[in-house]
Amino acid sequence: MGYLSRLCQATSETDPRGGAPRNASKLAGASAMLPRRSAPREKEDSNVAMLTNTSLLSIVATLGAFPVTVVEPPSNRYREAESSVADLFRSYGWRPDASIDRGGGGADLVLERDGQRFAVEVKALAEGRVDRVLPLLSMAILQAKAHAREVGGAEPLAVLWVGHASPSLGNHVRSFAKNYAEGVSVGVVAENGFRHFVGQPFDELNAEPKGEQWRAGRSSHQGVNLFSDLNQWMLKILLANEIPDALLSAPRINVRNGAELAHAAGASTMSVSRFLQQLRKEGFLDEHARGPRLVRKAALFERWRAAALRPAPEMAMRFVLRAPVREQLENLIANKSDEACLGLFAAAEELKFGHVSGVPAHLLVPKLPHADDKKWRSLRPAALGDAPDLILRQVAFPQSVFRGAVHRDGWVASDIIQTWLDVASHPARGAEQADLIYAKFLRQIVEPDVR
Repeated sequence: MGYLSRLCQATSETDPRGGAPRNASKLAGASAMLPRRSAPREKEDSNVAMLTNTSLLSIVATLGAFPVTVVEPPSNRYREAESSVADLFRSYGWRPDASIDRGGGGADLVLERDGQRFAVEVKALAEGRVDRVLPLLSMAILQAKAHAREVGGAEPLAVLWVGHASPSLGNHVRSFAKNYAEGVSVGVVAENGFRHFVGQPFDELNAEPKGEQWRAGRSSHQGVNLFSDLNQWMLKILLANEIPDALLSAPRINVRNGAELAHAAGASTMSVSRFLQQLRKEGFLDEHARGPRLVRKAALFERWRAAALRPAPEMAMRFVLRAPVREQLENLIANKSDEACLGLFAAAEELKFGHVSGVPAHLLVPKLPHADDKKWRSLRPAALGDAPDLILRQVAFPQSVFRGAVHRDGWVASDIIQTWLDVASHPARGAEQADLIYAKFLRQIVEPDVR
């Protein structure tokens, strides 16, 4: 019998007089099966024992054997882990369910995509050693199963976030999951780019360590992407004081430090710290200002524009009812204001920077609908030869797009920066539209000294 099974058996047999396990010795037996190094140093042995005891107590509390609540102390590492894991899943089209109450020890994340739902337990470690990973992963597995039962209609997913990991760790995790995690998807995500998931549909997330980061060792923090979804949103916040409300929805504060930016962006302080460090390293922050102030904006915007040059999935659509298109489009956006907005040329028109006409409106969405999606039943794919009423376009950076979207005159449109980024590569006079937006508005922000 494996140690997870022995833990479950031991904790499920309680003493009716006091609620404690009758077979407490089984806990010790299960603990003895945890992986140990053949010749551990005294300090390491103490650390493993402490981690093992914490894991056992948390598992027991999760299963309800004791009347004990285990509350993990908040830490930057855990906050960074949750933020990084959430960003990873967003980039693959998963959407965190914001309606779930995360208080009281519930799931760290509840993810949804294409009708699938997962309750996620996230744990964090500094290093990816097997004798550290497996005990903490075992705790995450059992807690994820408990969260899935609480949420309802969800499957469990246990994710361990580590500072650094080698590819060999994936073999240990896969073997462990096969033997002890039936019905639970598990994954390990590392800062050095390594990702290993076991269980459908998460195989698509698997990745080897990035060679440069792995060779650099545990002190390396290279490779911070200035233009990730979250970082683009933070760039917009840093620029918001220079842009009117009618052109960008974002907190407008005089950011004095990373903590204030983290609060405004809804990000972890660790994620913000790395973002600001990378900006500083690349010379995009004023070293003499009180608080983060962007400089060399022309170079920054050029990099930003290059990062946005990626193909986006699109679907040409027609409304089922042959009523006025503009009226139906306005109603469609009003019903999906948090997950749909005008983009490209249509957004430029609503922002009063219109230049190109005769192009179907682009509607930006987090995910293109599938054939039987009832949320989009007012639309159907345009048949070959039919002129589309609109183009659905799946965005690569939903957090930055939808948090910055502007609400005006009953419409929701992408902000002025996003519109400039998205339209630039469009083959139908997109470069002309982008140049007009830059000349009429963005130049005064990007090149304030140029007249």
